Amino acid sequence: VRLVESGGGLVQPGGSLRLSCAASGFTFSTYYMNWVRQAPGQWPEWMSSISPDGAATDYADSVKGRFTISRDNAENTLYLQLNSLKSEDTALYYCVAGTWTSGPRGQGTQVTVSS
Repeated sequence: VRLVESGGGLVQPGGSLRLSCAASGFTFSTYYMNWVRQAPGQWPEWMSSISPDGAATDYADSVKGRFTISRDNAENTLYLQLNSLKSEDTALYYCVAGTWTSGPRGQGTQVTVSS
């Protein structure tokens, strides 16, 4: 299993980013996928999940209405659109296959929200 995130960076408050997670080594289209973030000194925080067919999504209250999860099963890629970013969104963001607390994960991509 290999998961590789990209798309992070430095953005001003109110800005947007689109994160990607390229998956390989497993049947991506049969797995629930998750985005999780971890700020320095904090526990990992689940952000969002999406069903294998993309029809069902779920979000943490802290990002509902600002973040959008999606997937392209033909391209084995998971996405997270981040809008209206706040300083408290600063964290390492990573994707997780299956159960978010124990499934395989990528190395993450850093998102820093600062003026």
